[in-house]
Amino acid sequence: MSKRDEYRPGPAAGAEIQKDGEKWTLVLVRELRHAPEKVWTALTDPVSLREWAPFDADRSLASVGPVKLSTVGMPTPVISETEVTRAEAPRLLEYRWGDNDLRWQLEPLGDGTRLTLWHNIDRNFISMGAAGWHICLDVLAQFVAGDPVGRIVGGEAMKFDWPRLKTEYERQFGI
Repeated sequence: MSKRDEYRPGPAAGAEIQKDGEKWTLVLVRELRHAPEKVWTALTDPVSLREWAPFDADRSLASVGPVKLSTVGMPTPVISETEVTRAEAPRLLEYRWGDNDLRWQLEPLGDGTRLTLWHNIDRNFISMGAAGWHICLDVLAQFVAGDPVGRIVGGEAMKFDWPRLKTEYERQFGI
């Protein structure tokens, strides 16, 4: 049995919602055992993104400017012509993905990193987003640790307890 087959996400945790009228923002926090520089590379390098992210990028996200993000794991890829608006290595990364703003903050935490993601997302999809990012961030942590399980996104996430996570986040968020 491969590490990938053994992977199961833990309970829904480390997520909250910030509400500003109809604009809702999903906030996810993870503590990783690796330095911000290593985590930064995983967040910005196109080859690294293919290991964990729900999209591919046509260039590094480590500099401001246009970028194409293509969803993965969908019957038809959705390509977003978008822009990296802030790239302050290894602390802060901001870009749009479709109609959503994503902001990644990396703070040194001992020898590791506190990683915070803000994702403004339609309130009807916020628990789905939380479940999806939960799995992506687990896979990111494994990848950064040098123990990759391979990207788990789209329909394939169903095999890895995504429905359970979605339900748990709905309960947590009171949706």
